Amino acid sequence: MALRNFADVTVGEELPERTFELTRGDLVNYAGVTGDPNPIHWSDHIVKLAGMEDVVAQGMLTMSLGSNYITEWLGDPGALKEYSVRFTAPVFVPADQKAELLYSGKIKSLDEETKTGVVFLTVKQGERKIFGKPVATVQFA
Repeated sequence: MALRNFADVTVGEELPERTFELTRGDLVNYAGVTGDPNPIHWSDHIVKLAGMEDVVAQGMLTMSLGSNYITEWLGDPGALKEYSVRFTAPVFVPADQKAELLYSGKIKSLDEETKTGVVFLTVKQGERKIFGKPVATVQFA
């Protein structure tokens, strides 16, 4: 896919929704790749001791899914100029089912001179928003 063209987008345009699924295996794999041995990402025993509801996905994993969501829509991973989120709610991953995260976005502003735009994201697990103020600055062709 080619980089999305500035002339083809408008303020208020909504990005198509996308669901990502996470399993406990995904969390273990991510922990291994990133060197994050924190047992709250895989151990039922530890999360119970910590008084948590369930095993929790790594924040950086959920954030990276957001960057993937945006760059797939843009058509070029290099077109993501800035991206930030605040982690406001944990993503719980049960042992016996996949955790589903619904990503959506909306173009909030466009700059004709630089051919850039600001995209606000919404990321939910069920009805809970998991990020506060997720925003991306993107480059268009």
